[in-house]
Amino acid sequence: MVADPEERLLTRPFVVLAGVDLAYFMAGGVLIVATPVFAHNQLLADETGVGLVMGAFSVSTIVLRLWAGRWSDVYGRRRLIMAGCAGFALVSLGHFLVTGLFTLVLVRLLLGACEALVFVAALAALADIVPAGRMGEGLSLNSLALYGGMALGPVLGQVLLQAGGYSAAWLAAAALSGVSAGVAVLLPETRPSLVKDVAPPPRIYRKALRPGLALFCGISMGGGFLAFAALYAQDLQFEAWSGALFAYGATVIVFRLVFRKLPDRFSPAALGAAALVVMTVALLTLGLVRNPVGLVAGAVVMGAGAAFLTPAIFALVFSVVEPSQRGSAAATTSVFIDLALSGGPLLVGVVASRFDLPTAFLALAVLPLLGSLLLIAGQQRRQKPTWVPRP
Repeated sequence: MVADPEERLLTRPFVVLAGVDLAYFMAGGVLIVATPVFAHNQLLADETGVGLVMGAFSVSTIVLRLWAGRWSDVYGRRRLIMAGCAGFALVSLGHFLVTGLFTLVLVRLLLGACEALVFVAALAALADIVPAGRMGEGLSLNSLALYGGMALGPVLGQVLLQAGGYSAAWLAAAALSGVSAGVAVLLPETRPSLVKDVAPPPRIYRKALRPGLALFCGISMGGGFLAFAALYAQDLQFEAWSGALFAYGATVIVFRLVFRKLPDRFSPAALGAAALVVMTVALLTLGLVRNPVGLVAGAVVMGAGAAFLTPAIFALVFSVVEPSQRGSAAATTSVFIDLALSGGPLLVGVVASRFDLPTAFLALAVLPLLGSLLLIAGQQRRQKPTWVPRP
């Protein structure tokens, strides 16, 4: 699909959707740093317990995500975004009721259910808004709000923990997600009109399975790094531990802003494969350079890989999907993000409890490399001729 350079990308709905993402993911960023520290220091959870808590967030999204994709295609994007953001605000207040690891896991499961609604509907709305042939650029620009929230949220979370304790962090997460729900009111409905006598969108979009599995290989290790970055920094006696998470988020923002058009100009499969190799290098850096410099350098390299991976994968998927099935395609692909964000912290936590965190990063560095090979194999399969010339 050829991009139309004359058609506007930065429209009012695009900006409003970015505002929703910024506030919502700032709330999530606050919880990224507050939750593992709370689980470890207050509930006395070990690495496996912390991994279970952080991974629980994505378990409920795996169950709900595919249904959310169909709902967004049938009922519209806007109402799902509003419901998910408002629900996230209410459940964030549930942290005040946590008395042990079980109740904290329950809160994380409920937050994950809200995430399923927001993420799928917002991604489908973005695909509706972005001009033809510019999905990679549109996703890169939209994700600046997402990663801006993930970069600013952890810094805000550390400040709040030091100034007001865990209560301040829970209140901030609730307030920010409440703001995102308010901004979502301004978002117009973007879903294409339904056509009568057409079968409902599938819950599983099969063409997204191979790209989604490759996405899992990268995001799982990014999620594992994010879940344990604060604890690893404490092990290294790195007092400005939110700086590693800020470096990760800031790197993604800079790379996606400067190189936002790459996913539309180059083969998305090749770009995704290269991004996965970069993430392997990041894990090797984290495992081999065991000091604060290695932590920050690994975060920067990990951010560079993540900057290209997600836009490349979704550009690859949306290049073949029908407009009426964008929610289904978004849901199927993003299910692998859920699997990664739940499985990644668990994998890192299990290996780290047996050895240590640097060894876990080294041992699991092979996973993004396998994802890269999967994308390359898929690209070669698509390019393979379906006929054999006669001699």
